[in-house]
Amino acid sequence: IPRHSSENRRYIPFGFVSPNIIVNAAVQIIPDATLYHLGLMERNVHMAWVRAVCGRIKSDYRYSNDVVYNNFPWPETSDEQRTKIEKTAQAILDARALYPDSTLSDLYDDVTMPSELRRAHQQNDKAVMQAYGFSIRDTTESICVAELMKMYQNMINK
Repeated sequence: IPRHSSENRRYIPFGFVSPNIIVNAAVQIIPDATLYHLGLMERNVHMAWVRAVCGRIKSDYRYSNDVVYNNFPWPETSDEQRTKIEKTAQAILDARALYPDSTLSDLYDDVTMPSELRRAHQQNDKAVMQAYGFSIRDTTESICVAELMKMYQNMINK
């Protein structure tokens, strides 16, 4: 997870690294992360949460495990929903792999994002929205954030 990312990105480009990689202070890791984690975090629901709660450097996102990740309300999913999210997350990775000479910065430029990658994200968005029980057609970002805040309130009340 990059600690800093441009405010102009629709999605913060998360990814996987092999266990022999030593990360530096510019990134954060989630030990034992799965495709399910990637699928939920590479989603407009998570990005709505990021835009609402994360810190900023100038106007760019400053992702934090304490403020953003640890407080993010994850949906309760069925095995079928989890499998669908894992498949759509893999499709995102597969679409990225079609462009081995491109950086994540290149791939996640909103103007020039490859159509395969954009479609993979759209399919992932649908799968995650369904897992949250959000209407794909009617859930605006403000409605999404309001629902996430309700879920967060329920989390801390427990």
